[in-house]
Amino acid sequence: MQKSILIIGACGQIGTELTFALREKHGNENVIASDIREGNADLMASGPFEILDATNYEAIENVVMHYEIEEVYLMAAMLSATAEKFPMRAWNLNMNSLFNVLNLAKEKKISKLFWPSSIAVFGPNTPKEHTEQNTIMEPSTVYGISKQSGERWCEYYCNKFGVDVRSVRYPGLISWKTLPGGGTTDYAVEIYHKALAEKKYSCFLKEDTLLPMMFMDDAIRATINIMETPAEKIKIRSSYNLAAMTFNPSEIYESIKTHVPDFEISYAPDFRQQIADSWPSSINDDKAQEDWGWKPEFDLEKTTLEMLKNLK
Repeated sequence: MQKSILIIGACGQIGTELTFALREKHGNENVIASDIREGNADLMASGPFEILDATNYEAIENVVMHYEIEEVYLMAAMLSATAEKFPMRAWNLNMNSLFNVLNLAKEKKISKLFWPSSIAVFGPNTPKEHTEQNTIMEPSTVYGISKQSGERWCEYYCNKFGVDVRSVRYPGLISWKTLPGGGTTDYAVEIYHKALAEKKYSCFLKEDTLLPMMFMDDAIRATINIMETPAEKIKIRSSYNLAAMTFNPSEIYESIKTHVPDFEISYAPDFRQQIADSWPSSINDDKAQEDWGWKPEFDLEKTTLEMLKNLK
C-alpha cells in the first residue's frame, strides 16, 4: 500500500522541488500538490493538484479525507521581507495554517506532519557564530516571531497530544528551478540570474554580511530524511538546526566571477540588511547529525557550478 501525501504550499520555492522529489519517490498519483493558486506548467502536469487555502481548516480537512492523506508537508508561509510589509497577514497565514494541520493530526486524521522553521527564530542577542540548537531566541522580525511561536506549538502538540510533527530550521536556500519568494537571503539566488543575464548585480545586503546558506537539493534531502527517520530517533520536536555553508555577498561574487569574468557587483543595502544583521552567521547542527544522520553535499563552489550550468 502506497501512502498518500499532501503538500500545502506546493508552488513556492521549496514546495515545487519537494513535490517533484516526493512524486519521484512515491509515485505521481500518491502525492497531492496544493496551493492558493496554480503553479508552473511542469508542476501542474506532473500529478494531482488542488486549489487550497492553508488558513481554511474545512477545506484542508476535505482534501485530507477525499485522498485519505497520511502525511502532510505544510510549506505555505509568508517569508521575512514580505512579512515585514504585511505583519498581520503574515501572522495569520503562518500561524493559522500550522494550527490547522496540528489539529488534524491531534484528531488522528493524519499520522505525520512536516513543518519548516527557519534561522529567523534567532535574534540580535543570539550568539552569531556556530549558533547552538538551544540558545537565546529573541526574533525581531514578524516571520521570526511566527516561526518561534510555531516551534513552541509543535513541541506542545507532540508532548500533550502525541502528534508526530517534525521540523528543521532552514538557512537561506539557493535554487535554479524556482524564483525566490520574498526572503532576506534571496540575493544569493538573484545574483546568479543577474550574472548571466546582465553581467551586473546591485546587492541589497552589505558585502561582508555572513549568513548560513544551503543548496536546495540538500534542503529537499534533509526534509525527506527527517520524515523517513523512525519516530523514536526524533528527539527534538520544536525544530532542528540545519547547516551546510556560510558565505557573504563578496564571496559568492568571487565564486561566480571565476566563471563569469566580466561580472560586476555593487552594494545598496536596504531594509533587509537589518533583518540579516539579526540572524546568525553560522549554525551548529550536531543534533541533526547525531539523531538522523544529516550531512550536506553542496559547498559554495559546487553550488555555483550547479546554478550557472542550469541557468544557462
